[in-house]
Amino acid sequence: MTPFSLFDSLRRAKVAFEPLVAGKVGMYVCGPTTYAPAHVGHAYSAIAFDTVRRSLRFLGWDVRYVRNVTDIDDKVINRAREVGEDPLAMSARYAAEYNRDMARFNVLPPDVEPKVTEHIPQIVALVERLVANGHAYAVDGDVYYEVAKFPPYGRLSGKKLDDLREGARVEVDERKREPADFALWKSAKPGEPSWDSPWGKGRPGWHIECSAMTVTHLGTTFDIHAGGRDLIFPHHENEIAQSQGADGVGTFARYWLHNGFLNFEGEKMAKSVGNVFGCDAIADAVGGEALRFFCVAHHYRSPVDFEIARIDGRPRFTSLEIADRDLAYFYDTLAKIDALGDAGAGPIAKEAEQLVPAARAALADDFNTPVAVAAMHAAAKLANKLLDEKGGDKALRKRTLARIAKDLRTVGDAVGVLAQQPSVYLAARRDRLVRSRAIDVAAVERKLADRAAARAAKDFVRADAIRGELHAMKIDVLDTPGGTDWRVLD
Repeated sequence: MTPFSLFDSLRRAKVAFEPLVAGKVGMYVCGPTTYAPAHVGHAYSAIAFDTVRRSLRFLGWDVRYVRNVTDIDDKVINRAREVGEDPLAMSARYAAEYNRDMARFNVLPPDVEPKVTEHIPQIVALVERLVANGHAYAVDGDVYYEVAKFPPYGRLSGKKLDDLREGARVEVDERKREPADFALWKSAKPGEPSWDSPWGKGRPGWHIECSAMTVTHLGTTFDIHAGGRDLIFPHHENEIAQSQGADGVGTFARYWLHNGFLNFEGEKMAKSVGNVFGCDAIADAVGGEALRFFCVAHHYRSPVDFEIARIDGRPRFTSLEIADRDLAYFYDTLAKIDALGDAGAGPIAKEAEQLVPAARAALADDFNTPVAVAAMHAAAKLANKLLDEKGGDKALRKRTLARIAKDLRTVGDAVGVLAQQPSVYLAARRDRLVRSRAIDVAAVERKLADRAAARAAKDFVRADAIRGELHAMKIDVLDTPGGTDWRVLD
């Protein structure tokens, strides 16, 4: 088990991690509000913290990973009303689609996936504790948290209560004691899902759900809470106030992680700008693993900027195409090594032993995936150098290459890539490029057949000419021990 450090948003510093229980990490991640299809911003956050989870396991830690689903709130209800669908049925459908989409990006399922509607008794009990100890008050069936009763409020976000008072809008609910007070329980409205409570029928406010689910599945104090930077205020700030106010604990989450923002050519995602892209659009265009690789090539705390070109009004994800080419390089390297067969036991070249220790050191330093990815590139470069060598100790070279392939897959798993068979990835990539470039596959196959006939007749001049014609069509001919194949040139 490798010790590690992480950047804690509350302390605003990188600190050494100290677990509540030796060898174990309890981690809670704010998941989706399921009222619409998932977009690439949702995928980025899910990838970021799935990578943290994978990294911790690579470092030898036993991780309990909890990611919630907000299956009832204002957004869910309003959207269901717009489309004329039952809100809980609609939410369940989008939750299933979300998990399907995340699987395309190699995001592992959480160990626990709690839903709001499955935790109503725990939520009601938590609100009751807040009312009983004076942190909350009821008004006409609604229950509000009284922010002034929690002096540390604002410590995570850096916001001050006086500033929040001054910035309050004129139309603030006058029943609240302070403009910053927020809803814990909302009284039932006609046609909305509702549940029984001491204050009458109603449903939970947004923030209270995570406080109830963390204590249910991780305890009143746990190790790591994670989410997008946009959740720091008010959501995470309110979670701290609720949880510490209800249970009297001095610490709720001991460490806070927040991923950076996702932008497209310097602009924040927004429907008005036309740069909100669904998960399907990304995965269909370049493959889900390319998005994953692009994300882990950046540090989870840094902003990530996509480059997009528009051709005939259609988006072309140029940054992801580069990531796709990088992945093809790795998979092509693995395919060449795999084709060598069993290497047997014995010593290997020392320079091939660097990848796993380098990745371990990088991921133990606030999950520094760009450094781990750079180590993967160095290992693949060494592998291709060895593949090109002809003389020397062939058995040593074969064992060394086998070790590099094994370690590439091990480190790849730690960041969520290189899990496919190389032939599967490379074939799917060729199919995508064929579609996107409208390549006439039948014409390619005819030329390959003509080339094979020319080679059989020992007309190598003609065979080379056909290879040149294919190259002009952006087709690379691959003569392998198993026969002739082809790929699309980038």
